[in-house]
Amino acid sequence: MFFLNKFFIGENMPSVLFDIKDSVGLITLNRPEKRNAINMDLLIHFYNALDEIIVNQDIKAVIITGSGPSFCAGLDLSAIGRENLFDPRGDGRGFPELINECRVPVIGAVNGHAITGGLEIALNCDFLIASENASFKDTHAKVGLPPGWGLSQLLQHAVGQRMTKQMSFSGKVLNAQEALRYGLVNEVLPADKLMERSFEIAQTICCGNKNIIGIMKDIINRGGKTTLAKGLEIEQKTFLDFIKPFQNIDE
Repeated sequence: MFFLNKFFIGENMPSVLFDIKDSVGLITLNRPEKRNAINMDLLIHFYNALDEIIVNQDIKAVIITGSGPSFCAGLDLSAIGRENLFDPRGDGRGFPELINECRVPVIGAVNGHAITGGLEIALNCDFLIASENASFKDTHAKVGLPPGWGLSQLLQHAVGQRMTKQMSFSGKVLNAQEALRYGLVNEVLPADKLMERSFEIAQTICCGNKNIIGIMKDIINRGGKTTLAKGLEIEQKTFLDFIKPFQNIDE
C-alpha cells in the first residue's frame, strides 16, 4: 500500500477508507464481503471523504478503488426500502453534485466488477485505469430502477449509443480488454500493478499546476456537453478571463 495517514471514515469495520500521501487522496470502498455494495453507511462516509477532497487544498489528485475482488457491485438490495440511499446525509447533495465539485482529477482504479451504481461511480471519474480482472455491467433493467447518477449519458459518451443500449437493455458485460477497445478505460494492468500505476499517474498530475488543471477539467467537461463551436467559445472566454488581470500591467 502506497498510502499512509489513514483516516477511518466510519466506525468499527469502516465502509470507506480515506488515505492521503504526497498530495494524492485515495478513497477505498471497503465492504469486500458485500462486493463493496452501496448502503447508507458507505454513502455517508464516501460523501464525507469527497467533502474533504473539495476543501483540502493540499490534495491535487484522487484515486477511487474498491477493497477485495470487486470495485463496487452497485446498490445493496437489502438496504432498499430500509435506508435512505438517495439523500443519506439529509443535505440534498448526492454523488453527482459532490463529484462535480471536485476540481482535482479523479482517477477510477477499477480492480474488479463495476456493476450498475458501481459502474456509475466509475463513469463519473475523469478517467479509468483497470485491472485485467475488471468488468463493467449495467443491471438497472434487471433491478427495476432507472439510473440516477449519470449512466444513460456518461456511458454513451464513452462507448457509443449502440453499445450503451445493448449493455443497458440486456445486461451485456464488458471485460477489461473490451472496455479498453471501446474507450471506457485508458489502460489495463495486471491486478498487482493497478495501484502502483494509478499512483504513478496521480503523481504526474500532482507535478502540474493545480489551478490550470482545474480550469482544464472544467472546460473539457463543459465543452463535452455541448457543440464543438460552443466548446471553443467556452475555452476562448476562459482564456481571456484568465489573462485579463495580466493585461495593461504597466499602465
